[in-house]
Amino acid sequence: MKITFLGTGGGRFSAISQRRMTGGFRIDNLNGKNYHVDPGPGALVRTYQFGFDPRNLDGVFVSHAHTDHYNDAEILIEAMTRGMTKEYGVVLGNKSVLDGYERWGPGISNYHQSHSKKYVLEPNQVENINGCSVKGTKTVHGDPEGVGFQIDYKGFKISYTSDTGYFEDLHKYHEGADILIASVLRPGNKSIRGHLCSRNFIELLKEVKPKLAIMTHFGLKMLSIDPIDEAKRITKESGVKTLAAFDGMSFEVNTQNPARIRIKTLKDVNSQIHSSNIDLNRRERKNTYQASLKNGENDELTIGRNG
Repeated sequence: MKITFLGTGGGRFSAISQRRMTGGFRIDNLNGKNYHVDPGPGALVRTYQFGFDPRNLDGVFVSHAHTDHYNDAEILIEAMTRGMTKEYGVVLGNKSVLDGYERWGPGISNYHQSHSKKYVLEPNQVENINGCSVKGTKTVHGDPEGVGFQIDYKGFKISYTSDTGYFEDLHKYHEGADILIASVLRPGNKSIRGHLCSRNFIELLKEVKPKLAIMTHFGLKMLSIDPIDEAKRITKESGVKTLAAFDGMSFEVNTQNPARIRIKTLKDVNSQIHSSNIDLNRRERKNTYQASLKNGENDELTIGRNG
């Protein structure tokens, strides 16, 4: 099982500025399946940039109806279903993302929900998906129907808080987590409504006691300092090994000892595609043609030939 962060920025201003990318994260080879969680702006581009293929997805998970979490969900669903030509995969989200709730959502159209199995998740609701159980966790955030996720595979649990303010029972929803991934928008004591700051995160870690904690979804104030130094401070004060995720951070999950991991830094594998070099562009067109045929994506190719 591998976890890769395609973006570690969060909040509207961080997303607008792209000081950090906002592509969410992938969990690959979870019981042989691949999932993209909270694909915000740029998720599709970052997928290719870091050497992945969105067509090999088996599910798209979206926690709530804010654009920094759902923006690229529909195009990833199109990739997963081969351009909406195949019935395939799962689309899991909260009520506002999938059905709409008051002024929130829906973030994914009925059309894009129509070719995959749909799961509308609420706090403490558990769904069995491809041999794993996925539990909704409660959040206190701007989207009142927002959820986080706890994924349980053969007793190994990965929890994701999504965006939430700290509340008294938050730890109960993430109880037993081996790896806790949390959206920590601001450093120190600088909390704002609906979001965790470092102080809140330390308190949560002392209660949940995961084997490994990863902080992500950084706002501009967190990025104005060094998130790595903040993670070191949180490790010291909480007693839980805590990492500050970065764009392109990837690691294989060690289910026997989650705190013992080897981090990889992924580079832009497609940098040559963006070159203005004519020879590179010719080779890319040839490779695109072959890849399209391989994946049965020949409708545009046929149109282009006939035109």
